Amino acid sequence: MAGSQETFGKKEREKKRLKKRKDKALRKEERKANSKEGTGLDNMIAYVDEYGFATDVAPDPTQREEVDVESIEIGIPRRTAEDEVSPIRNGKVAFYNDQKGYGFINDLDSQEKFFFHVNGVIDEVVDGDKVTFELERGLKGMNAVKVKKV
Repeated sequence: MAGSQETFGKKEREKKRLKKRKDKALRKEERKANSKEGTGLDNMIAYVDEYGFATDVAPDPTQREEVDVESIEIGIPRRTAEDEVSPIRNGKVAFYNDQKGYGFINDLDSQEKFFFHVNGVIDEVVDGDKVTFELERGLKGMNAVKVKKV
């Protein structure tokens, strides 16, 4: 005489599983009932206000401001002759090691320091000389090249 194979624990688990299934079906029905899907185009439109923020309220047509389309610049404006900067700069040799072949120049305008190598030197220079030079991008920043004594 064997007893029932269903124990109390098995019955409780089955009840919980059925309850979860029923709750899930109820939630699905609620979502369908409260859904705004297919309510129309008006709910999908977003407007942009004068500050660039998205809103769902249409802008007031009385507050409209006319903009001259020709005054809008897209991109960077072309350089003019007065915008051109001379590539030749003036500076003073702050440090120069002739044995190792490198040094530093202080720009007189911006007070920046630039590295230079003996290969970029046209005239002989020593510490404290006033020089003219051009800049070139190097591996570790801007380098002075075409260094000439003034």
